[in-house]
Formats: sequence, C-alpha cells, structure tokens
Amino acid sequence: MSTSDLTRCLDFARPWLAEPEAEAARRAVLSGWVTQGPEVAAFEREFAACVGADHACAVSSCTAALHLALRAVGVRPGDEVVTVSHSYIATANSVRYCGATPVFVDIDPATFNMDPGRIEAVLTERTRAILCVHQMGMPCQLETILGIARRHRLAVVEDAACAVGSEIRLNGRWTPIGKPHGDVACFSFHPRKLVTTGDGGILTTSNRDWDRQFRLWRHNGMDVPDLDRHGAREIIFETYPTLGYNYRMSDIAAAVGRAQLKRLPEMVHRRRLLAARYHSLLADLPGIHLPQEPTWARSNFQSYCVRLPQGCDQKQVMQYMLDRNVPTRRGVMCAHREAPYANLHPRRPLTESEQAQDHTILLPMHHKLTEDDQAYVAEALKNACCHAVPCAV
Repeated sequence: MSTSDLTRCLDFARPWLAEPEAEAARRAVLSGWVTQGPEVAAFEREFAACVGADHACAVSSCTAALHLALRAVGVRPGDEVVTVSHSYIATANSVRYCGATPVFVDIDPATFNMDPGRIEAVLTERTRAILCVHQMGMPCQLETILGIARRHRLAVVEDAACAVGSEIRLNGRWTPIGKPHGDVACFSFHPRKLVTTGDGGILTTSNRDWDRQFRLWRHNGMDVPDLDRHGAREIIFETYPTLGYNYRMSDIAAAVGRAQLKRLPEMVHRRRLLAARYHSLLADLPGIHLPQEPTWARSNFQSYCVRLPQGCDQKQVMQYMLDRNVPTRRGVMCAHREAPYANLHPRRPLTESEQAQDHTILLPMHHKLTEDDQAYVAEALKNACCHAVPCAV
C-alpha cells in the first residue's frame, strides 16, 4: 500500500447537492414561508408528473409514508401484513404502528427482493395487505405479487424507499416505479437515496380519497390546509375530524427536492455507469456474485451489493478494506434478528434473508466516484477476499 493510498479518502455515500439546491433553500428561507406551503405543493405536482402518478403527498419521512399507506388500505390492530424481514427495520415498524403483525417471507437471492412463490403459504384470514420492497433500487416481481393480491383480495403497498428513477416492465411497457402499480407507493428522501431533501418521504396513489386522507393525517387531522387559509378572503375556522400526526414536510426541504428532481435523469444515468464499471472490474474475481437485473427491471443502483465468495468472512473483508480507506456496509439487515421482533417467530425459514445479511457487502456508490476510485475499491476487495480468514460455518 502506497503513501497516497494511506491518505486516500473515499466516501461510502454522498448526496448530489450543489448551488441549485442551495439557491432553492435560500429562496424558501427568504420567502418567509418555511413550513408546509407552496414549495411542498409544487414538489408534489412535479414528483407526481415525474413518476406518472395521479396523486403525490409529501411527508416527513418514508416511515411516515408507510404508516399512512397501511392505515389507508385498511390495516388495523390484529391484522397481518406479509412483508420481508430483509429490509431496513422501518418497513416492519410501520406495520407495528398500525397495531398489526408483520409476517415475514424469504427473499429471492438473485434480486434480494420478496420471493412471490412463498407468499400464499403464509396467508391467513387475518392477512390484510402485502408490503413489498424494491430493495436497493431493484424492482421486485410486482406482476406476480399483484396477481396473488388480486386473487386473495389483498392491498399492495410498495416500499419504494430506494427506487426513485427505477423502472419495471409490466404488460409489455416500461413504467417508472411509483406510478403506482399497487395501491400506494412510498419513497424516501434520506441523504443515501438518489433524490434527497435532507430527510422526507412521499406517497403516490391513484386513489383520490386516500390522497385526501393522507393530507388530513399528515397535518394533525386539520381539515383546512394552510395554503387555503392563507389565501382566503374571509375568516375560516379549521376543525380536526380525525386523529392525525405531525408528518409534514417543510417548504425548505421541498424546495431542495424540486431542484433534485431536475437532476434525477442524470443521477440514474451516472449510477448505471458506475454499476457497469464495477461489473467490469470485478467480473474476474472467483466466486463473487454481482447484482443482476431481471429482463423486466431497470435498477437505479441506489446501492451496489456483492455476495462474497464462499469462505470469506464478511467482517474481516470489511475491516481489511476499511484499513485501506475503503468504507463499506454489511448486507441489508433482517428485522427478525433485532430485539423488537425477537419473539415474532417466522412461519417459514428465512434462510436466504439471513445469508444475504451475513455474506454480502455494499460498495461505495455516489456521483463523485472516479474511475480511479472504483479501480482502487475493486482491487481492495480482491485483496481482501484473498486475505480473509474463512468463516467458521
């Protein structure tokens, strides 16, 4: 390792923010309207147009969006929601917020997404919905999932937290994730996602009544939007006809989001170029499994996840790379292994989910990576796999 390697500093992830976003935030700040207002309304219109949705409602996080989506489709205490453990814990938490129970099914190891072939075996009379995840930006097998849902009269909520800019081929046509294809799709604007507002989320749906309900719930149940009251020429007293939440997005965040949406095509193009280069650099590493897109999916490559060669110890590989200034992250977590779900026993083994968590790592992925950076990451991974002590199992 050279002296230059010791001083090399690589980020694992980095939001694509620059002067347009700074100017957008400045515009919102100087307007004097910094909470939910005209920028949020404009962001909602522009996001809906971007993904081809009828309605879009901005909220404070994707977790909030998932909570509201599940409530809207009828998930209540005592119900069950079929989902995956192999996802950020917020997916399972949103089910619990409704007083319902997440029922975990295993994943397809090729895509890290819900295996539709395992769904019907866990359905009961208490099943209310399927909560599928487009993991790391890779679209899940929606066509099959939707077919199962229709047969059993179940709602489908898409956790599209990572999938803005991804596409899926349905009925012979390419369409954006978020149209939505199920009942509601939920996105995240966390800094590790392609489009960021600092934090935040959005729900898209074709159901006008649900969109109205989202807007009530996100603002503590208040029936008069601030924009309407602000522009009224006569006094309006609001009422609170339903229990709501403080799930609003600020105008500052929405202004940044509007600037980010303009970058989205370039963001997706850049990520796909980076993924293709990793593919090329790592293709000769024996035993490595690289991400592959099904013929019906186009990923935005929010993350680049590799399955390590058999016998490589995940933690040792990651430490070896970190010692050489290459940050990585372990594979996507499994909620059923965490304390809040320790007493929730899966009805079927989650072998593939656990294998994915234990034997995959995520490589640095962001717009600032250079070809030299990627070559360095690839070389570090190859050397790490050669030096890693074999796993005990």
